[in-house]
Amino acid sequence: MIVKPECVLGLATGSSPIGTYKGLVERYKAGKISFAGVTTVNLDEYKGLSGTHDQSYRYFMQHNLFDHIDVRPECTHVPNGLAEDAEAECARYDAFVRSLGCADLQLLGVGRNGHIGFNEPCDEFVVPTHVVDLTESTIEANARFFASRDEVPRQALTMGIGVIMGAKKIVMVASGADKADAVYGMVKGPVNPQLPASILQLHPDVTLVADKAALSKM
Repeated sequence: MIVKPECVLGLATGSSPIGTYKGLVERYKAGKISFAGVTTVNLDEYKGLSGTHDQSYRYFMQHNLFDHIDVRPECTHVPNGLAEDAEAECARYDAFVRSLGCADLQLLGVGRNGHIGFNEPCDEFVVPTHVVDLTESTIEANARFFASRDEVPRQALTMGIGVIMGAKKIVMVASGADKADAVYGMVKGPVNPQLPASILQLHPDVTLVADKAALSKM
């Protein structure tokens, strides 16, 4: 943002980036950075949740970042979880992000099963933005944010591997021992769609920021 004030930031949700967003808000309030020229594109959104639902990713971003900085609301973009035609919404979002040239910097977290965005373990990497059925492990991991496991959405709209890998720079944030296997597989394992984060081995500019627990299998 200092080097390129009109940059495109790819943003993630979940527990991993909360500390990053807190730090960005602090720097903004200290007058060190501005988001006035920034465009943001989020990785994903639950299918069936409105942006005002307290577990939607639009709500998460408003609460943790957007409401506390000077980013223009019309320049913050999250897939529409309530779109009548979810597949058409995915195609629209994919084309929009590509029209921006993808992200200048993409922030990622990694799931326990190695997912990035909501790109779940599968038989082949899914390139375009798409509707995905969430795995049981992802539903279980996210249940802590809902009143009950039954309330966790079973589907989501997610950027595909193609748009993520189109980012000029990627920063992966991982913390906790429950991410250790995923981090090891991401860095040391073969590139395998059963561990989607492993595709990052093929990206030319990735920085991993992890605590000791997440690195414990390295």
